[in-house]
Amino acid sequence: MKKSIRQITALACLAALLAGCASLGHTPTEKRQAILKMRDDTLARLYREQPAARTEIENAAGYGVFDAASQNIILVQTGGGYGVLTDRDGNTTYMKVGGAGVGFGIGLKDYHEVIIFRGAGDFRRFRDKGWDASGQAEAAAKGGQKGGAVAGKQSVDLNVITYELLDSGIALQATVGATKYWKWDELNR
Repeated sequence: MKKSIRQITALACLAALLAGCASLGHTPTEKRQAILKMRDDTLARLYREQPAARTEIENAAGYGVFDAASQNIILVQTGGGYGVLTDRDGNTTYMKVGGAGVGFGIGLKDYHEVIIFRGAGDFRRFRDKGWDASGQAEAAAKGGQKGGAVAGKQSVDLNVITYELLDSGIALQATVGATKYWKWDELNR
């Protein structure tokens, strides 16, 4: 039983990582352009849905925008994706993201996440070390333009603001887990 749960979890995580990277293009230049377009589109949506976020980003040391997917099968949650950090001066660092958690629930969702760093030290630490452990409770259902979501996510680092924008999926879960963000070496050369 434990072995089959591990296999299902590994396959779900691999599928999320491959799905997230498949549409980016083949060359590093194409991937960087696709990620920057995703960032700009996500910020435009965030500003429409949460106008106060524009001022939060303008006053921040930096921010990250990520395109991710997650799966929760009974007690195990996995996820993955990619994104970009942008500091106050406009410098970018391309990142990958993967995570796992435990808790009760079921779901599959595609979403965009915006993390706003109030302090420069927190931004640098995230960029260089990349961990964000969090707890989350969520009820969500969305397909196309229909549906909605209610989610609460709290980072261990209380000096950040996190917005999660659900694209599609369904989730009913309460989990505790760790997400690892790390530099995407191929794109940061």
